[in-house]
Amino acid sequence: MKNILFLTFLLLIGNTVLAALSIEGSYQGKNLIIQNPEDPDGYGYCATKVTVNGNIMPGSTGASAFEIDFSIFNLHIGQQVFIVIEHNSGCVPKILNPEVLLPKSTFKVAEITVSNGGKLTWKTTDENGKLPFIVEQYRWDKWVEVGQVQGKGKSAEANGYDFQVVAHSGLNTIRVIQIDHTGSKRTSKEVKFTSNLPEVKKSPIRVKDDIKFTASERPIETKYEIFDAYGNIVKKGFGSSVNCTTLVKGAYYINFDNKTEKFVKS
Repeated sequence: MKNILFLTFLLLIGNTVLAALSIEGSYQGKNLIIQNPEDPDGYGYCATKVTVNGNIMPGSTGASAFEIDFSIFNLHIGQQVFIVIEHNSGCVPKILNPEVLLPKSTFKVAEITVSNGGKLTWKTTDENGKLPFIVEQYRWDKWVEVGQVQGKGKSAEANGYDFQVVAHSGLNTIRVIQIDHTGSKRTSKEVKFTSNLPEVKKSPIRVKDDIKFTASERPIETKYEIFDAYGNIVKKGFGSSVNCTTLVKGAYYINFDNKTEKFVKS
């Protein structure tokens, strides 16, 4: 699972060999549940001690299952935690719900703007975990990811971010989103700007070797995607031309600049 790290190592204490299972993540307000098998020697249960960020968890681990109650450690939501479960070497406890330490997307956008040059800036509050912000641009009748900015995850203060968007001609529509381990998408409002870039044209209609992109009769770079007749992406990239010699003959569709056109590979 993303952002969760498990480690297992051995400890030598006097003449006794113990093992330790560790996990780290981000506190999200829920407790860890540990399945604790019996010691194979028949003396009690497997786990012997639990520490959270170096602090010993009070109470006994002498049960077939127990909770790590984070509330007793005065943690705040989003705080990083490192848990070590010491146990006898002949058995291993099992963490039943490690996903509770994965960060959730909870951000609120306090401000989001974009300049005429495509400089996107936004400020957020209520971040409870370090999740990347995905910058999306609406083009070709869909949202297209154009970059990512790592979130800071500090909930106690406003966080500021910026990203330079590569514009297409005409009206540009931008937003930022986050997707956490639940798969749900949290979205900002949309912001728009109109670029002064000239309209991009492609040639030729019947393609033998290369597709050329021009604006005002000069070569220009643009983001592009080529689909076959079944909707499969066969090429994508950014440039002023596309080599099409490897494409089989037939009809294709190409997304470029802010438009979609059909061409034939001959």
